[in-house]
Amino acid sequence: MSLRLQAITRDEHLDFVRSRPSASHMQVPSWGDVKPDWRPESLGWFDGEGRLVGVGLVLMRPLPKVKRYLAYLPEGPVIDWHAADLERWLDPMLAHLKGRGAFTVKMGPPVVLRRWSADAVKAAIADPAARRLGDAEATTYEPVAFEVAERLRRMGWQRADADSEDGFAAGQPRYVFQVPFAGRSLEEIHQGLNQQWRRNIKKADKAGVKVVRGGYDDLPAFYELYAETAGRDRFIPRPLPYFQRMWTALTAEDPDRMRLYLAHHDGDILAAATMLTVGGHVWYSYGASTSRRREVQPNNAIQWRMMTDAHELGATVYDFRGITDTLDETNHLLGLLRFKVGAGGEAAEYLGEWDFPLNRVLHKALDLYMARRG
Repeated sequence: MSLRLQAITRDEHLDFVRSRPSASHMQVPSWGDVKPDWRPESLGWFDGEGRLVGVGLVLMRPLPKVKRYLAYLPEGPVIDWHAADLERWLDPMLAHLKGRGAFTVKMGPPVVLRRWSADAVKAAIADPAARRLGDAEATTYEPVAFEVAERLRRMGWQRADADSEDGFAAGQPRYVFQVPFAGRSLEEIHQGLNQQWRRNIKKADKAGVKVVRGGYDDLPAFYELYAETAGRDRFIPRPLPYFQRMWTALTAEDPDRMRLYLAHHDGDILAAATMLTVGGHVWYSYGASTSRRREVQPNNAIQWRMMTDAHELGATVYDFRGITDTLDETNHLLGLLRFKVGAGGEAAEYLGEWDFPLNRVLHKALDLYMARRG
C-alpha cells in the first residue's frame, strides 16, 4: 500500500518525535529556526488509514542566481529505514520536493553500518600499518544497513561523502563516538572510563574545579573560549549569534533541548560545552576550552558532569559526535579521537549522506560551486 506525503504542522511533527525513543536534534521543528538561510518545512508520511507514520525536517536553500533549491534532510528523515520497500517512503518525498523546486535532495539516513569497541579503536591507533579506522576490523556489523545502502543505489541515490579525507564531510559526520547508557548504572559507566579519565576527574575535583549550568547570558563567555579553541584547532568558528539563535529556538521548543555547562576554577572559566537532548539520545554538541591551567583537567570534569546529568535524564546513549577516520599520527584530529575513546563506548559508522539529483545539470553546478568554495 502506498504512503501519502504532505506538509504537516510543527505541532504534528513534534508530537511524532516525542512518540519515538529518539530522533536527531536536526530533525526537530526548532532546528529550522537555527538555520535562517534555509527555508524549513515539516513533512509527514501517512498510511492508508490516515495515521502519521514518519516525519522529516527538510531545509531548502536556493542555488546562487537560480530560483531552484537544494533540499536537505540532515540526519533524516525519521522513517522506517529497514522497510523492504524503501521506495514507498522515498519516492513520494522526491516527487514532493521536485514540485517545491528542488534540483537535488540530500539526506543522511540515521542507520549504523558497523561499530568498533573502544579497545578495537585503541588497537587500530596503535597499529602502525593501520591508516584509517574504516580499514580496521569492526567489532560488530549491521547486515541490514548494507542492504539499505544497496537499495538506495538501485533507486539512483549517490553517496555524497564517499571521498571525505578524514571522515568529516561538508555535511554531518559519518563516524561518531558513542557511550551506551541503556541498562547501565552511573557506577558502571564510570568504570568504563579509562584510568586517565578517572584520574583526571579526580584531579579536577581535588583542584576545586566547579562545573555549573549556564544560560543565555553565559553564551558570550562560552564563545570567547570557543573562538580561542577554533584558533588552536584550526577550524572556522560559527558566529556568536548562531549560538544565541540556537539557544532561543531549541529551549523554546523544550527547556532541556539545549544545555550549557561551564567549568570554573579560581574565578576563571576554563572550559564550556553545550549538550543537546531528544528523547533518550544526548549529544555533546560544541566544546570550548582555554590553554590556561589545563593541568586541573576542566575538560574531563565538564564531560563527566554532562554524562552524569544525561544519565539522570534517562539517556540511552551519550553521543560525542564526530570523530576522524584517519589514524595518521600527524593529523591534529587524532588527539580528539583519543580523548573520546577514553570515555569507553564505541565508534560507529553511519551510512553517510546521500544525494538524489533531480536536475543533473544543476546538481553538477552545485558540485563545482562547493569544490571552488572548499
